[in-house]
Amino acid sequence: MPQRIMYIPLDERPVNVVYPKMILDISDVEVLLPPVNIMGMKKKNADISLLSNWMEANISDIDYLVLSIDMFIYGGLIPSRIHNRPYIQCINNLNLLKKFKNINDKLKIYAFDTIMRVPSYNSDDEEPDYYELYGEKIFELGALMDKISQNISSNEEKQQQEIIKEEIPSDAMQDYIKRRELNNKITKAVINYVEEDIIDFLIIPMDDCSEFGFSSKERRNIMSIIRQKGLLHKIYSYPGADEVGCTLVTRAFNKIIKYQPRLYIRYSSVVGPTLIPRLEDRSVHETVKYQIIAAGGIVVDNSLECDFVLMVNPPSYNTLRLYDGNDSIFKRIELNDPYRNINEFVLAVKYYIEKDIPCAVADVAQVNDVDDDMMMLLKSYHLLDKLLSYAGWNTSSNTLGTVIAHSMVTSYYIVNNKLYDSNEIKSKKFLCQRYLEDWAYQHYVRKDIIDMLEDMQISYFNLEDKLDYVCDTIKDKLYDFQNKNLMGLKFDFDVNIPWNRLYEIGITFK
Repeated sequence: MPQRIMYIPLDERPVNVVYPKMILDISDVEVLLPPVNIMGMKKKNADISLLSNWMEANISDIDYLVLSIDMFIYGGLIPSRIHNRPYIQCINNLNLLKKFKNINDKLKIYAFDTIMRVPSYNSDDEEPDYYELYGEKIFELGALMDKISQNISSNEEKQQQEIIKEEIPSDAMQDYIKRRELNNKITKAVINYVEEDIIDFLIIPMDDCSEFGFSSKERRNIMSIIRQKGLLHKIYSYPGADEVGCTLVTRAFNKIIKYQPRLYIRYSSVVGPTLIPRLEDRSVHETVKYQIIAAGGIVVDNSLECDFVLMVNPPSYNTLRLYDGNDSIFKRIELNDPYRNINEFVLAVKYYIEKDIPCAVADVAQVNDVDDDMMMLLKSYHLLDKLLSYAGWNTSSNTLGTVIAHSMVTSYYIVNNKLYDSNEIKSKKFLCQRYLEDWAYQHYVRKDIIDMLEDMQISYFNLEDKLDYVCDTIKDKLYDFQNKNLMGLKFDFDVNIPWNRLYEIGITFK
C-alpha cells in the first residue's frame, strides 16, 4: 500500500491547494485533501467543525499529516487576521491533534503556523475593515514600537510614535493588538505541542514581514522560547506563507523515500544574495538555505556532487525600487540593471544542462513580477522546456519554496532512473503552469487587463459581472503566449479567477 499524506492547506487558493498536489502527483505518494467546499472562501472562514470531523474520519491510515494551523484553528489565512474566536475554543480545537495521534500511533505531524503579517499600505481586501484607512499607520507604528523596544530609535522616531498613536482610532488599535496577542498565545501552545512530541516538525513562517515591526518583535520572542526549550532542530522560522504547503509535503515525501536532495546554489550577481527582498526580514541567501533544509535537502559546495543546481536570480539595488510590477514608475519601461549578469547566468544554465546536471531557476529579482530579460534569454537558448523547474511569483520566499519543492520531487526520479513518461509529463505540466502564471500572466496579461478596467467599469479587486469575460480574455491571451513562447510545453488548460480579483489566477490542465 502506498504511503499517504493528508494535507490541510492554508486556504482554498490554487497556490495552497493545487501547487502542493501537482508536485506530489509527480511522485508515487498519495495525497489526501479535504473537500474544497468546507475550506472557506477568502474572508469567509472554513467550517472548522466539518473539517475536524473529516480529518478524524480519514486519519487512521495516514502516514503524515501536513497541517496549516491557521486553517485548523481560525479557518484560513485571512480569517486568522480578522477572527474573534475565544482562546478556549482555539485550544480545544488544537487538542484534537492529541486525539488524532491516539487514533493513529504511527502518524507524523508536520505543521506550519504563520506570524500574522503587517502590510505597509492601506487596504482592507485581506485585512480588517479599518486597514483601508489606517493600514499604513499601523505598519509605521509597529516598526517604531519595535525600534523603541530595542533601544535603537532616535528621539525623532519616539516623537513620531506618539503622533501616529493619536492618528489611529483606539478601538481599531485595540482590536488589532488583541488579535495579535491571541494568535501569538496559540503559537506558544503549538510550540508546547512540539515539545510534547504531538507535532513532529513545525515551521513558523513570517507572512509579508519586514526588518522591524509587530511580526519581527513577535518572532524574536518566539525564538527565545524555542531556544529555551531546546527545540531549534524541530522548529524553523523564516519569511514566507503560501509556499510552505509545498515545502512540508516535500519534506514528508523525502522522509518517506529516505532521500536528502543535494543542492548547489548559484546566483546571477555577487551583491544580490546579501540584499533583503521586499516583504522579508533577512538576506536572500539566508532564506534560500532555510527553504532547502525545511524541505529536507542539504546545500553542497559544488555542482559535481549535487542532485541539481539551484540557480537564483536575486534582487539588486535597482529591482528593489520596483515594489510591484503593476504599480511602479517603471511600468512598461526596461530596467537597465548593471548589478546582475543575466547573460552569464543563462549561459551557466545552458552549460549545466548540456552536462546533464539538472537546473532549477528561482526568479526573485522583483516582487510580483519576473525578470523578462532573463526569460527571453532562456527562450533564445531553447532552455525553457529543459529546466528542472522554474518559479517567479509574488515574494522571494513564495518562489523559492515552490521551485525547491518541485525540483526535489522530480530530481529523486531522475537520480534513481525512475522518471518515466507519466511522471515527466506531470512535472512538465507544473513547469508550464509556472510560465503561464508567473511569466505570461504576471508580466504581460495582467497589465493588459488592468488597462481595460476603466472601460469595463470594474475594479482590480472586484470583477463583478465581468468575471467570465475577463477569464475568457485571459485564457485567450495565455494561449497566444504559449503558442509564441512555449514550443516544447503545449498542454491544453482552463483558467479560473479564485478570488474575483486580478491579483492571481488558477490554471488547470485538461
